[in-house]
Amino acid sequence: MFKSQLLINGELCEAEGGARFENLAPATEAPAGDAADASPTDMDRAIAAAREAFDTSRWRNDPEFRLACLQQLKAGLLAVNDELRELISAETGAPMGICGASGPQCDVPITFLDYTLEQLPGFSWRRDVGIAEPLGQRSQRYVVKEAIGVVGCITPWNVPLQINLAKCIPALAAGCAVVLKAAPDTPFAAAMLGEVVAKHTDIPPGIFNVITANDPVTVSEQLVCDPRVDMISFTGSTGVGKRIMSLASDTVKKVFLELGGKSANIMLDDADLSQSLLSCLAVCFHAGQGCAIQTRLLIPADRQTEVEELLQSYFTFIEYGDPSSDSQIMGPLINAKQQQRVLDYISLGKKEGARLLLGGGKPAQLDKGYYVEPTVFVDVNNDMRIAREEIFGPVLVVIPYENEADAIRIANDSEYGLSAGVWSADGDRALAVAHQLRAGTVTVNGGNYYSPDVPFGGYKQSGIGREMGPEGFEEYLETKTIAIGVRA
Repeated sequence: MFKSQLLINGELCEAEGGARFENLAPATEAPAGDAADASPTDMDRAIAAAREAFDTSRWRNDPEFRLACLQQLKAGLLAVNDELRELISAETGAPMGICGASGPQCDVPITFLDYTLEQLPGFSWRRDVGIAEPLGQRSQRYVVKEAIGVVGCITPWNVPLQINLAKCIPALAAGCAVVLKAAPDTPFAAAMLGEVVAKHTDIPPGIFNVITANDPVTVSEQLVCDPRVDMISFTGSTGVGKRIMSLASDTVKKVFLELGGKSANIMLDDADLSQSLLSCLAVCFHAGQGCAIQTRLLIPADRQTEVEELLQSYFTFIEYGDPSSDSQIMGPLINAKQQQRVLDYISLGKKEGARLLLGGGKPAQLDKGYYVEPTVFVDVNNDMRIAREEIFGPVLVVIPYENEADAIRIANDSEYGLSAGVWSADGDRALAVAHQLRAGTVTVNGGNYYSPDVPFGGYKQSGIGREMGPEGFEEYLETKTIAIGVRA
């Protein structure tokens, strides 16, 4: 039973009035512990501390000091890695198989810190543009990169540590001060990060603050609207992203948004379906609670019978229900509300005329946990809501197409553009199709982009900006041009 605290101005503390809220484990529906329930007063304290620390401490002007502190942070995370892994598995429901050395929930995101630690010493903070004579004024010009300021990071519950680190580490490395607002369903991943900063690093008080709260709206909107905050970095639903973008406009602050997806996985007519269709099992990874998961399967219309037979066979490979398993990739939905939301979409798919190939309900063999069976719909057209809206559950929709051009049209016929996949026996053909897809990440014949050195983000309503890679680091920087008069 973990009991977490806030981190404000370098101190681990309780929320105003000692307020706390219960954190349920979605695999058991039992309490995993409780967390400090921050008030607007607590958020105000965190913002004030971040502003003061950014404006007055050595942090923003000393990259060598920042590097040393981030090295301490990584060492501290490794020191508590076993406890952190257990807490994340408990609060997300993710089985240990995706929290360990090969999964994105805990161990792997910690190793991703190495990229920033290796890149920071060689980053060019100043670029000499040379001498010119604009309007007859001889001038030496420099372009300088500086920290953007105070950054509010608002993170989701699906892969909390991964996204907390993907936002906070580059922001800190850039010289920013951070206020991390965690999702109410997963406060422990953020709170543990705060503990490590407080106990294992020399990061100055106020540079990193952690706020957890049961109400997902009040303190988050306070963070977005506060003029002392220079940037908001948000990952979550497109609807909430639009709200943040609107609120942030009052102070004209920068927003980074990584939002929803309804990604297409295209099987070209020459693809080896016996191999390529195995990729569809990814819809079960973490119960489909991933924004970039390819949940629309596009198949040649004349191969539908073959596809259905293979999918019926392959989905029997998915085992679930044991959170301690090192081999299972599927857990429960995060809470009862999300479970019901997914079940409602399944009911909607039936009403829309799609045919349920497999799954479609709660698993009869499990009496606890917010599980939904792996579910596949066929006879789907791209106008159905189950083909257009992000379900965020283990639900795959299978859409037939007539030819390659039709497949590309269907894939791009979406308000989202986060990810996509293409399979073909001809690598050059698959690559040519990939170049025509309006998506921020594209996998070709099973390639994997998940790495700290490449950017992640989407087109259209899937977001603004990029996370990870050099582009992700520069999101947290301002650009300043300095011109110095030079005498002839």
